[in-house]
Amino acid sequence: MEHHQVAIYLAAMVAGAGLGWAAPAAGPGLEHAINPVLGAQLYATFLQVPAAELVRSLRDARFLSAAMVVNFVVVPLVVAAMFAFLPADQAVRVGVLLVLLCPCVDYVIVFSGLAGGSSRRLLAATPLLLISQMLLLPLFPFLFMGSDLSDIVEVGPFVEAFVVLIVIPLALAWVTQFWSARAPLGRKVSDAAMSIMVPLMAATLLVVVASQVPKLGGSVADVAAVVPFYVLFLVVMAFAGALVARVFRLDAPSGRAVVFTGATRNSLVVLPLALALPDQLAVAAVVVVTQTLVEVVGMVLYVRLVPRLVPADRTVTPA
Repeated sequence: MEHHQVAIYLAAMVAGAGLGWAAPAAGPGLEHAINPVLGAQLYATFLQVPAAELVRSLRDARFLSAAMVVNFVVVPLVVAAMFAFLPADQAVRVGVLLVLLCPCVDYVIVFSGLAGGSSRRLLAATPLLLISQMLLLPLFPFLFMGSDLSDIVEVGPFVEAFVVLIVIPLALAWVTQFWSARAPLGRKVSDAAMSIMVPLMAATLLVVVASQVPKLGGSVADVAAVVPFYVLFLVVMAFAGALVARVFRLDAPSGRAVVFTGATRNSLVVLPLALALPDQLAVAAVVVVTQTLVEVVGMVLYVRLVPRLVPADRTVTPA
């Protein structure tokens, strides 16, 4: 399954779209399943790298600095350049801001690893990226859309998402690692959880897409209008991420990881925040999910192209 995981993810999204169209009444129920299945998927992700490795990776100031610059300096500048050309609908614009301004913390690790990027460093950067998002996200609507929308994104739902989707799965993963190092049963539990990571990711994508497709209604044109912007974002961030990696003189695995963290967005974790928006902004959630559809296809190309953009024979002498 790991060898064919990209195809599995695409199939899951197609199946989710079909389910959403065929059984729209199931949408509300499926929404309630998003957080549990996403939390389980993140738990399996965090199990992949031992806690000790995460602590050691946090000492890599150069990589962490590059990841912060590409996500919270370069990305906002790229989004600002595109923002004036977005559809005028407020819900669409809020959805685009939510999803593009928040770096991914889940399947970016998978895709980066497939391209030879450093999954260990990306896992170590996850808490820092999430905390930074939590602090900056309430500020972004004000900066981009003015004071009348400054209170649309509340801190409360984001803190809840951070605790439920990051803190709890991470703590459970560390407990499982401690248990597996001391008991055969713990080892079996850990191995079993890691072995079902691909099905969990597929289930997450299926549930998310199926729950949001029924909301499209008459907004298909508005939502479709953002697809070119998502494609453009992926193109621009491939080169911008490679440039940042070069400026920070990162080796090939770290450089590829920086490219992926700059391009891959936090659509699945941000979705609960979009679902918490007022009814008049309900389309924002569909805009977020649309980015996932574009991004997964884009990641298939990234896995092939990023190794050429950041070649393996590139070496960097630390300062």
